[in-house]
Amino acid sequence: MSTAASIKRHKLAAPAVAPKAARRRRVSAEPAALSHNALTRYQAAFHEWEAVVAYSPRTIEAQRHALRRFIAWCDERGLGKPQDITRPILERYQRHVYHHRKANGQPLTVSAQLGLILPLQAWFKWLTKQNHVLYNPAADLDLPTRPKALPKGLLSIGQVEDVLNGCDVNKPEGLRMRAMLEVLYSTGIRRFELAGVKLFDVDVERGALMVRQGKGAKDRLVPVGERACAWVDKYLREVRPDLESGLTKGADDYRLFLDDDGRGFTPERIGDQVKRQLVAAGIEHAGSCHLFRVACATHMLENGADIRFIQSLLGHAKLDTTQIYTLVSLAKLKEVHNATHPARLRRPVVADQNANTATPGADRASAGTDGAADARDLFLAALRREQDDDAGQDVQVGADDTPGVAADALRRR
Repeated sequence: MSTAASIKRHKLAAPAVAPKAARRRRVSAEPAALSHNALTRYQAAFHEWEAVVAYSPRTIEAQRHALRRFIAWCDERGLGKPQDITRPILERYQRHVYHHRKANGQPLTVSAQLGLILPLQAWFKWLTKQNHVLYNPAADLDLPTRPKALPKGLLSIGQVEDVLNGCDVNKPEGLRMRAMLEVLYSTGIRRFELAGVKLFDVDVERGALMVRQGKGAKDRLVPVGERACAWVDKYLREVRPDLESGLTKGADDYRLFLDDDGRGFTPERIGDQVKRQLVAAGIEHAGSCHLFRVACATHMLENGADIRFIQSLLGHAKLDTTQIYTLVSLAKLKEVHNATHPARLRRPVVADQNANTATPGADRASAGTDGAADARDLFLAALRREQDDDAGQDVQVGADDTPGVAADALRRR
């Protein structure tokens, strides 16, 4: 039986995961094209200009989605020309976005709201430059502040190993999944970057991977660990040749990871597969591929990696973005907290260098207190022994002898 047939036969049993139809897809949420509305033609010209000046295709697609929703909203209210749009209208649409509720009844996040409003500012800025409108009504919109939220989930090293070891590498699809997860964890690349990796982008001998046209349309070269390289090499030798054999001649686009039908993985498909593996390992954190990106950065920081290296590895344009992961890492903070916070179970033992010298200030409160307590206990013990001796021998001891006995005990110490 061929490997491709074995993959189709031994597909992973789907644990309790939301069906693919329930996943968010922008295309299904977009309104139909409104060709009768003149705003649609201005939108098409705007996207053409963006392509000419080399905007990222992902940026253009995101803006196309936002502008279509705005045009549909305008069409319902009889607004069909750019000259009809004023600042009060845009503020009204901003309130509409704020009060919008998703299918689960939850409001849009601030980031999602900005994703629908910011493209309007870019569009009307272009309309103003092209003299389609006399002024820019979106120039002075008051926008919400994007929250500096931490990553929602952080996998421990043990959890990552549980997910990796949960792949059944005796089956072709399990071996392929193990190789994909190893690459995600070793390099910290995004899921769309993994989907776009070609055969000639990875060098298992050097341990390097070229990410082409990543976020911001930037290329970068990232290292790949030895273990990840070993699994990728095993996948290339044992699984991929049978997957590509089912394609027609010339249909192979040299993607590194191929789906069951021999075509390259889509980012959504990779997210579904990784989510299944996480659920199978008993991990219920929100997200899928991004969890391995966060784990990669955080675990390296905790082990002493320089933050500048993490910035280069993750492909962040600004260091501020990378510094978010330092807030997630608690190892160093817990070490300082345990060493300095007074409300801890075990206190460090401080040796008294000079027992005859009083320790001033805080030193007296720590080291000196123990010495004073021991002296007091010896003094009381001496008095107690003297009292017992007097009771047993019926010998009357003068009051002047008591300090002498205690002093002898302290002197012996």
